Amino acid sequence: MTELNVANPNWWPHRFDPARGHVHFIRATREDHRKAVFLTDEYLADAANPQAVDLAAAAAAGRQAPLHFVFHSAYCCSTLLARAFDLPGISMGLKEPQILNDLSGWRMRGAQPQELASVMASVLAILSRPFGDGEALVVKPSNLVNGLAGLMLHVRPDARAVFLHAPLRDFLGSIARKGMFGRLWVRELMVKQMREGLIDLGLEGEDYLQLTDLQAAAVGWLAQHALFAQIVQKFGASRVRTLDSTRLMAASGDAMAALATHFSLSLEGKVLDGLVNGPVFLQHSKNDEAFDADARDAAKREGEKLHADEIEKVHTWAEAVAQNAGISMALPAPLI
Repeated sequence: MTELNVANPNWWPHRFDPARGHVHFIRATREDHRKAVFLTDEYLADAANPQAVDLAAAAAAGRQAPLHFVFHSAYCCSTLLARAFDLPGISMGLKEPQILNDLSGWRMRGAQPQELASVMASVLAILSRPFGDGEALVVKPSNLVNGLAGLMLHVRPDARAVFLHAPLRDFLGSIARKGMFGRLWVRELMVKQMREGLIDLGLEGEDYLQLTDLQAAAVGWLAQHALFAQIVQKFGASRVRTLDSTRLMAASGDAMAALATHFSLSLEGKVLDGLVNGPVFLQHSKNDEAFDADARDAAKREGEKLHADEIEKVHTWAEAVAQNAGISMALPAPLI
């Protein structure tokens, strides 16, 4: 077995064990990160061979680089954006680290706020080990971790963030096209948000049981929208900006240039042109098949034909719910 060196970023902090205060490290090179759709057991070949290290010792080992965040509301090109930050010498994108999901689960099981904050600071210190000299880290947590977004920004006062989201109508269409599993996922998300106290839409408990699947999807979207707006207000536009996925895809060059400025990355000229005209923006982020902006639009239009009436009705309903709850459908502090 290769000797563990927690200062080496090729040893990846995969899981957290709160009972023992251990981080479980596995081997994962930069190429392993590129191949993995997400940094979860399913996509990491060495996930079954962890080595446990005391959290404090792991956090104290190695250098720390600037760390920034891409928070998102799901199905909004967030994986594409995380992949775009795999730029040797500039930055590295981290796609939904499982260890952050572990902290979210620990919180749901009753972790004390002060202890959770201390552990989060240590975990983010470990995640900020640079893969190369002069590189920053850009972390895209799972949207299931959005309830901890404010905590992450609090314990990393030097970090900046972007909140990426799809327009509600696009989000509803994505869920409808995914069939049963998409509809199940939004209900699971809604239940988690309810347990976290993130849903305050003026509905009663039993009302949520009577919602259709796409209404449940809209509830989850609205809850995340409200959370994003609150965090922008708390931390300010100098640290937190928002980005619509349609703008990201329609003006990729402008969006990436603005993100580079926001994250203090040296991304310009030929490097920027090569990125926005290269495979990241021309391939499907999950399977690397050819899939440019036009193909995305075509797939969206074709898939939504079957559900257009339901999507339109739910969108109208969600607008009324949002107005009643005082939630703006447009987020503040747009990036572009």
